[in-house]
Amino acid sequence: MIMWSLDRAKLPNWWNMNKFVKQGLIWLNAATIAVSLMACNGLFSPPGDLVERVSDGDTLVLKNADGKKSTVRFACIDAPEIPHSRSEKQSKINRDVNQFAWGMKAKTRIEELIKRTDNRVNLNVTDSDRYGRKIAEVRLKDGTFLQQVLLEDGLAKVYRSYLNKCPSKDIVQQAEAKAQQQKLGIWSDRKFIDPWDYRKK
Repeated sequence: MIMWSLDRAKLPNWWNMNKFVKQGLIWLNAATIAVSLMACNGLFSPPGDLVERVSDGDTLVLKNADGKKSTVRFACIDAPEIPHSRSEKQSKINRDVNQFAWGMKAKTRIEELIKRTDNRVNLNVTDSDRYGRKIAEVRLKDGTFLQQVLLEDGLAKVYRSYLNKCPSKDIVQQAEAKAQQQKLGIWSDRKFIDPWDYRKK
């Protein structure tokens, strides 16, 4: 085996670079690796949109990787309203109490479903509304169609005014008909007021 003896004085100039330059290159390489890892993390992040919170039975607030929030309104359906103001929460009026009770059940049902898949959903955006919200069909990672579940449980009604913008209109109408036939949820309550009529008060 031939052993080579290195004489620093005879090495090329790049080998004898100032130590500060060397440190600079080390930091540059470290930064490059860090950026590459961040890019890979983006590529392999969990699929779907992250749900920050469920606002009510047919509205979600999502948060993207940059922390930006957006609101999504469920397409195809209209769920009962929930109380927002202090006066609504304290209301003893029968129509309010009835509406809010069903609204909270719808909200709770959506929260339960979303937790099953790590708070992530897949959207099929169909439109946007005057408030800047996305209108979308919402599904879990396992394919569960949230609008369909609410309708089958009798916790929402088909929003026929906008049914022409609903890609899955056959599915939602069948789901509603099934709940109505079995008198589930709101279909068992003669005092229930449709959400679109309730909002006209």
